[in-house]
Amino acid sequence: MQKAKRLNIQKQKLNIREKQKLNIQKKLRKQRKHGIAYSYSTPSNTIVTVTDYKGNTKTGSSSGFVGFTGSRRSTKYAARATAEHVARAAIQPGIESVEVRIKGGFGIGKRKYLLRGLKLGGLIITKIRDVTPTPHNGCRPPKKRRV
Repeated sequence: MQKAKRLNIQKQKLNIREKQKLNIQKKLRKQRKHGIAYSYSTPSNTIVTVTDYKGNTKTGSSSGFVGFTGSRRSTKYAARATAEHVARAAIQPGIESVEVRIKGGFGIGKRKYLLRGLKLGGLIITKIRDVTPTPHNGCRPPKKRRV
């Protein structure tokens, strides 16, 4: 009699565990892997990096790495090509959507092309944030160049 009760209790525990596993698997299927795309623009280059929320780098690239040289690295077309290259590489580890954090003096056209490149690469953009550091009258800027 006791053995039958024990077996019955064990079966119930197994059923509960199986249900919990199924629920976890369903949640994993529904969740979209989300990341953060950091883009940094200098006057001579554009660098894009994709990380997960913990900060672990998944992929990254620059316009020089994509194949642009010299003054072409700073163009908006180079920014788009770099973003597209990074987006395609970010899909392989499973990232589907990103929050974009932009840093640097892009200019309006370069930002649009960068975002377009991420979309063309297959990523879904959820947020766009500008994280360019602005001084509150900190260091004195260098003197103007005389040409």
